[in-house]
Amino acid sequence: MPILSQVNNESINVVALCGSLRQGSTTHAALQIALSGAEEVGADIELIDLREYRLIFHGEVVDESEYPPDVFKLKKKVKRAHGILLGTPEYHGSFSGVLKNALDLMWFEEFENKVVGLIGVSGGKMGAGNAISMLRTVSATLRALVIPTDVSIAQASEAFDENGNLHDKELTDRVKAVGRQVTKYAALYNSGKI
Repeated sequence: MPILSQVNNESINVVALCGSLRQGSTTHAALQIALSGAEEVGADIELIDLREYRLIFHGEVVDESEYPPDVFKLKKKVKRAHGILLGTPEYHGSFSGVLKNALDLMWFEEFENKVVGLIGVSGGKMGAGNAISMLRTVSATLRALVIPTDVSIAQASEAFDENGNLHDKELTDRVKAVGRQVTKYAALYNSGKI
């Protein structure tokens, strides 16, 4: 049942940026679960799949006016959001280059005072703690409000079934909780109560 779906007659909008370009990505699957948690409490949701955007490398052009249209489309969607979920695989002890580049194409105007939740996946047993820690630093630098709850999914290739569902119900609940909390805190922040 939705509990926090609107502030000032505007629905809370939560977007998720997927830092994986792989077909059948476990990062994508994890973000879908987190978004379902946000939707359960009344958020309008959207998963931003960076495979569908034609971006350039940050610094490739001198002036932002030279950005391809998809950069502006991405920036507009993130700027419009009240809450943002960032999902990444952990590669070589950090978050993915595709997500780093997408974040580098944005500035404070897209992230400042936005509520951010973090989810990481890893092929190994150690999980994605390094990637999440680095995303927390980047998000704070962009002046976002990062929720303390995050989720690291270890051995991701074994953690999900063929339909993108997690085998572990407790882990599913934790991933959904990230989406719910981003929605809840975004609603509270935008209502002026915090």
